[in-house]
Amino acid sequence: MLKAKILFVGPCESGKTVLANFLTESSDITEYSPTQGVRILEFENPHVTSNNKGTGCEFELWDCGGDAKFESCWPALMKDAHGVVIVFNADIPSHRKEMEMWYSCFVQQQSLQDTQCMLIAHHKPGSGDDKGNLSLSPPLNKLKLVHSNLEDDPEEIRMEFIKYLKSIINSMSESRDREEMSIMT
Repeated sequence: MLKAKILFVGPCESGKTVLANFLTESSDITEYSPTQGVRILEFENPHVTSNNKGTGCEFELWDCGGDAKFESCWPALMKDAHGVVIVFNADIPSHRKEMEMWYSCFVQQQSLQDTQCMLIAHHKPGSGDDKGNLSLSPPLNKLKLVHSNLEDDPEEIRMEFIKYLKSIINSMSESRDREEMSIMT
């Protein structure tokens, strides 16, 4: 059984924990409480299997606190990560500015492919859902960008996340197959 480690990173108060709970079908948190360090959620998704072989997959979603005081812990959190989801609140201009730092630290420095990264522009309840004017600078404009609004269209983000998980598992499966072939030859 394949096991994938996915990091949820991004600025403080961007909605990482709320999204993580929703996407893993964990308990709801009603009031804001900053994540201290990391919270690990283990889950399976029946819609995601390994290369259509029907083999199940397990996931660890690491909900990482966005406070810079945890920066010394980041190398340990990043170890053996298969994917990174950068969550930001599109309504807060400083969050957009911080995204390049998150991308550089968690994706580029870890030599992950852009296909292993997804951006989620999270819209909090009552903030509106302005998907139109979000222009991102390179290299962020090459990444998959998904808007989430759990109040208006929760299933859209769930479906996009399942697609992302499938791409991570396929990548892991192909890598494992290549490794097995190199051992046999």
